[in-house]
Amino acid sequence: MASFGGGARLGAMINYVSRNGEVVVENERGDQLRGRDQLSAVGGEWDHLMNNRAESRDIGLFKISVGHATSADGEFFERGREIVSYALGDRAFAFAVAQQTDGTGFEIQGVAVLRDRHGERLTGDDKATSIVQKRLEATLSGARDIRFQFTGHGNGTDYGTSRLRRLVEQYPGRVEDEQGRLVMDAKRAVDLVQQEWRGQLHSRKPRDVMHLIISARAGTDTAAFQDAARDFLGSQFGGHRYVFSLHDASSDPKAEAAGGKRPHVHVHAIVAMRSDAGDRIETTIPAFRQWRLVMAEKARAHGIDMEMTDRRDRASPPSYTKNQVRPLNTVGRTVYEGTTQAADFRYRSKRADVPFRASTARSQIYMQAAREEWSNILNYGAFHAHSDFVNTQITRLEDRRRSIGMSSRSDRDTTNSASQFRIQVVELSELVSEGEDMHHMTRSEFVAYEKRVETSLFQAERAMSSDNRKDFQEIAAAAREHVAARRELMEFTEEQTSKRPASRESLSRTADREDEQRRWSDAVERHGLDAAAAANKALIDIERVRGAIEQLQGREQIDDGARTLKEGLRLQLSKAGELGASGNTLIRDAAERDVELKTAILNAERERRFAERDKREGSGATDAVAGPGRDAANDKVVEDPATVGKTSSSQEGSVRTDAEPSGDTTKDDPAKQHVPRLEEVQRQADHDRDDRER
Repeated sequence: MASFGGGARLGAMINYVSRNGEVVVENERGDQLRGRDQLSAVGGEWDHLMNNRAESRDIGLFKISVGHATSADGEFFERGREIVSYALGDRAFAFAVAQQTDGTGFEIQGVAVLRDRHGERLTGDDKATSIVQKRLEATLSGARDIRFQFTGHGNGTDYGTSRLRRLVEQYPGRVEDEQGRLVMDAKRAVDLVQQEWRGQLHSRKPRDVMHLIISARAGTDTAAFQDAARDFLGSQFGGHRYVFSLHDASSDPKAEAAGGKRPHVHVHAIVAMRSDAGDRIETTIPAFRQWRLVMAEKARAHGIDMEMTDRRDRASPPSYTKNQVRPLNTVGRTVYEGTTQAADFRYRSKRADVPFRASTARSQIYMQAAREEWSNILNYGAFHAHSDFVNTQITRLEDRRRSIGMSSRSDRDTTNSASQFRIQVVELSELVSEGEDMHHMTRSEFVAYEKRVETSLFQAERAMSSDNRKDFQEIAAAAREHVAARRELMEFTEEQTSKRPASRESLSRTADREDEQRRWSDAVERHGLDAAAAANKALIDIERVRGAIEQLQGREQIDDGARTLKEGLRLQLSKAGELGASGNTLIRDAAERDVELKTAILNAERERRFAERDKREGSGATDAVAGPGRDAANDKVVEDPATVGKTSSSQEGSVRTDAEPSGDTTKDDPAKQHVPRLEEVQRQADHDRDDRER
């Protein structure tokens, strides 16, 4: 699968596979199309199958010219950020400021997300330019000397990444985002777009046609392969419109230096995603696997020795994508290097065919079955001549913590073993936390849950170093005790249920769940889905930390853990306060019953007011009168001493989607005694994961 495209790109895709009409193209009816005239007619025949939906405009490029500047050189960025914020509103952006040569003003160049957090999307064209310009003139005094203009727009993170990297190259060390953080290099630019902007884009691309490539190794009979590809397309995509063409070194008109005349024969196919009957092609991993099976069958039927081999059959490493490598030679383009250190490692592992063992339980079961199959093949007399090859495959599939013949990977695994172990323990802690809802589980659901816990223990043990063995045994024992206790609870519940139709307690729990669902529906209706979901997550995080703090009370040697949890509670309250200050009414309603949350919202509002005042008045406004709750001398938020250190009970008005059992079960539940410790491990794992992503 090479790519998808909309109806507008159909002509360009057909021109590519036909080498601009120089290569014969065949359609699903067997008609051979030659020349531009016959190829251009395909678009008209397929037009009724195209949705012709335009791709979304996600990223915009903008330029702002400021006619005169009253700020000093060091304040250009603050003034520029203020202007861009007024122009673009609640949107993410990055910008650079350059003073004009005559010294009378400055110019701002930037990249911005066109969709704001409330769903409004600017189009990034002249119409949007006019809208933003009017907004500036209505908001800022002296805006007649400020001219805003969108200079381009594009779709997706690839476009945003390339344009932001170009801005960083043009203004090295002088690019900042809307929060005032420096975007120093290309890596930071990529991280900003891929990790922070991606979720705000709500990007879409049309999928009217797909570009499929079917290839075979060099030396394969060209005519037989073309017949096999023809049979495959007819069998797999019958009822859909498609065209295909064959490329080989002998007939490809494209020069080798330009990427043509590849040594292996291959077929390019352009397939309409929707059939005349309205059926759409399924494009999932299992579907791709089925396509490969069918293609191998058709190839064998035409005398080509081809077999569909899952990479798990031979413990082969995962493939690399086109964005992870760049060509080093133009002739044939067969030598590459990775675009990053991780991508280069992946590329070289694939080219060297180093052993790679999949990490998921499903794939491990598959690989174990493959190993048994190789062992059975070794026992057949017909394969004794190939026993060395079969033994090699069996060795590759052995369950070892260190891959054979892969020293670089071994070193990497050793370096990251502690991080991997912590990640697996965090996943285990999340599963153990699910045990709080065990009284809602049926026997079949409990069996599935127990299997997930054992799988997580198995994966954690594989990633464990000898230094962590003692800690792991302790945590594993607690997890298994937790599951055993829940098994007894589940069996007891089943026994009680069988004795009486419905107990008062079960009816009460059912009523509680119905009440939670009703409150959730009411919250979504009153406040909106996004606001309700954000508030719900914030309130749940606060209550979770408070519960952990309550569990620590009365224990010995808890100073470090208590301080960490209290700092975590302060951070969660701060995040919720920011939500409330930004207008989340559900958070504000919950704050009426929570003194700490109300204080956090007031602090966030005060910080916003003072930040806006500082922006307006500049550095000379430090003598301004401080507002309520603020120390004018030190310009710090002052908390009410009566509220410091207090924790509120469960928030009666908060919307919860995860029901929690009443009563304190910490003392009689050994697994819960380890939850604070697991949460501390989770924070360390998150820190390590962030380091790896950087």
